[in-house]
Amino acid sequence: MSSSQLADLRVELARRGVDGLLVPRADEHLGEYVPPSAERLAWLTGFTGSAGLAVVLANEAALFVDGRYVLQAANQTDPAHWQRRHITEEPPATWLAATAPGARIGYDPWLISEETLGRFTEAGVTMVPLEPNPIDAVWRDRPVPPLHPAEPHALGFAGRSSADKRADLAAALRGSKDDAAVISDPAGIAWLLNIRGSDVPYTPFALGFALIAADASVTLFMAAQKLPQATRAWLGNGVAIAERSALPDALAGLAGKRVRVDPATAPVWFAQRLRAAGATVNSGVDPCLLPKACKNPVEQDGTRAAHRRDAQALCRFLHWLDAAPGRETERSAAAQLLAFRAELAEFRGESFPAISAAGEHGAIMHYRVDAGSDRPIRADELFLIDSGAQFPDGTTDVTRTIWTGRGRPPEELRDRFTRVLKGHIAIATLVFPQGVGGAHLDGFARQSLWQAGLDFDHGTGHGVGSYLSVHEGPVSLSRLARPVALAPGMILSDEPGFYAPGRYGIRLENLLLVQPARLPEATRPFLRFETLTLAPFDRTLIEPALLTLEETAWLDAYHARVLAEVGPALAPEPRAWLARACAPLPR
Repeated sequence: MSSSQLADLRVELARRGVDGLLVPRADEHLGEYVPPSAERLAWLTGFTGSAGLAVVLANEAALFVDGRYVLQAANQTDPAHWQRRHITEEPPATWLAATAPGARIGYDPWLISEETLGRFTEAGVTMVPLEPNPIDAVWRDRPVPPLHPAEPHALGFAGRSSADKRADLAAALRGSKDDAAVISDPAGIAWLLNIRGSDVPYTPFALGFALIAADASVTLFMAAQKLPQATRAWLGNGVAIAERSALPDALAGLAGKRVRVDPATAPVWFAQRLRAAGATVNSGVDPCLLPKACKNPVEQDGTRAAHRRDAQALCRFLHWLDAAPGRETERSAAAQLLAFRAELAEFRGESFPAISAAGEHGAIMHYRVDAGSDRPIRADELFLIDSGAQFPDGTTDVTRTIWTGRGRPPEELRDRFTRVLKGHIAIATLVFPQGVGGAHLDGFARQSLWQAGLDFDHGTGHGVGSYLSVHEGPVSLSRLARPVALAPGMILSDEPGFYAPGRYGIRLENLLLVQPARLPEATRPFLRFETLTLAPFDRTLIEPALLTLEETAWLDAYHARVLAEVGPALAPEPRAWLARACAPLPR
């Protein structure tokens, strides 16, 4: 990445009268996947990960990323211009307060939440809102924002009408004495109004904003050309449509009202505008967040069907890979998996760019292969494939780690793989009381690794949407998880791992559905997980002696289920391969 972007930005910051700028990896909806027009962090730094934040000062600049992206940031940024910092070990606010005391730091109020902004002001940093964004003044070939059409999401997939959802949310607003709520998350709008779109890669969003009132009426702020007549008719009379340019006047019209704005997910612009207009801002959770996460019975059946369907493509791929050692590359493998999925009539696209990582690349947790990094998948090494698909009835996400050799893998690899598998099984088999949050469960996935002095630097699991984002809040399995209780209908990933930098990476991921647990003697409600993903684990990497009898029984039962549910849909050769891959472990 050329240093000219940084130099041009510094000139613009001096012209705007600030000493520095925050550059988050975000668009105006603060989501993970953003349109090309919002890839400001990548344009400035060269870093293309899905999460990160840069701080630009007059004489130095730093890029902050979490553990998933430490190696990627080192590979993609120029150390002559960018310091690389771990965002949790050295928070940006702490670094900035120590590095530039008394400095005036600019920020785009559309690209930062009130909660995040508060961390900087609490650290004593003087923050200055800047509109328009200074980067846009120097990004001369910036792509135009997307204008793809919003489309109806059929009731046969959604399970509940938009009118029913709006009525429930309105009742909740009245219960909290709120007159209205801001919906800035496009996933919330998609769920609430039963619409989908294609404005961002990998996630079926139609970008816009909404206000829902306590009488269940909704105003959708979305460009008119994105709403064809069929979609307008689908939305119905309860949804008014306005251009985004009407937002400031709409917020001004809420003077004297109490308006809920999520301080964690909404741009701080909304709270600032509402307070300036004389409204009372209630810093409360986005009212769509929790009901969207708790899938209804139709959505649950849909995700089961989506995973059975996706398993056909994945098992065909694993059979193909087993027959092609040493003849393929990371890119060709990812392309072949995509081709198998594309043969499924219901396939709508990948749910994220496939992580196709051989050998040392597997240690880069969110590695993304390109023409420059692509390398052969050699014999006698580990190959990690993390991928997912979007279907109208569900979103999938699955990771398998494969040994590419014909002989017995080294003892170290078998030990690490089996410890990761033990953690995976520990989560999959948990029974826990209702009211427990993800932070309480994360350690179960790490116990076997911890006993050997090992760990992994990412959360154990994340929420997953229903034909929405593959990373969905508000729940996760992580030490840093928000204090949100798991509830029936939530879908989470179970993906412990282990990474040896420069050598290999291991990750094993299934998706799980939270269900009530039927315990005859329980004195309070308990929950359990239903495994959704159907694909074999590589038996050659398992050290049976490290598994308990209960763990072995779970694995054998899981593999028997995979064979029974997926095998009949496969051609004879991959079906025969699957039968071997799903054979019981030797005792």
